[in-house]
Amino acid sequence: MANKKKVLVTGFEPFGKHAVNSSWVAVQELERLGLGEAVDLHVCEVPVEYQAVQGLLPSLWKEHKPQLMVHVGVSGLATTVTLEQCGHNKGYKRLDNCSFCPASQCCMDSGPDCIQSVLDMDTVCGRVNDSGLGVTISVSKDAGRYLCDYTYYTSLYLGQGHSAFIHVPPLGKPYSSQDLGRALQATIQEMLKLLELDHKHHQHCNHKHQQEHEHY
Repeated sequence: MANKKKVLVTGFEPFGKHAVNSSWVAVQELERLGLGEAVDLHVCEVPVEYQAVQGLLPSLWKEHKPQLMVHVGVSGLATTVTLEQCGHNKGYKRLDNCSFCPASQCCMDSGPDCIQSVLDMDTVCGRVNDSGLGVTISVSKDAGRYLCDYTYYTSLYLGQGHSAFIHVPPLGKPYSSQDLGRALQATIQEMLKLLELDHKHHQHCNHKHQQEHEHY
């Protein structure tokens, strides 16, 4: 298929008390499951380092030019699979795996305080929860001001909002890697359907607009 959608999904390496990072385990499970024939899925493990993220994300967007980039991170506080609506620019005080944090404590010096995803996470959440998956999905507007939030903001900035962030709980609290993989698969498939609808809606509006002009 020439017009395959390209989706890039990232997970994080281990850090702190997360000797196994459930985000990368879940992403590997998703890679095994795939996103269906029409989607070209690429996965990548991201270091828990501000400077590595700064270098890696622009090259991922440039090289792959995905329709959607989805970042997955672990949250020790999460008990559901949590969809993040927005990324934040300021407040990065926590040290990374290299004991570093940005001197300015922000992602982009001249960037807006907050960038929203083009996806309406409440809609995605509702659809996945209604599908009887057996994994609970919820929505959050605070990705935590650490590498997760930093990565999300940077990606939203680079991809004009065509990015998503999903927080997963640690393995076994309460979900297995298989559960998390299935949850990622179902969630990303809903995200792609929503993007497709938006795209068709815009095409339809533009077409209608052109037709109106032709009457003059």
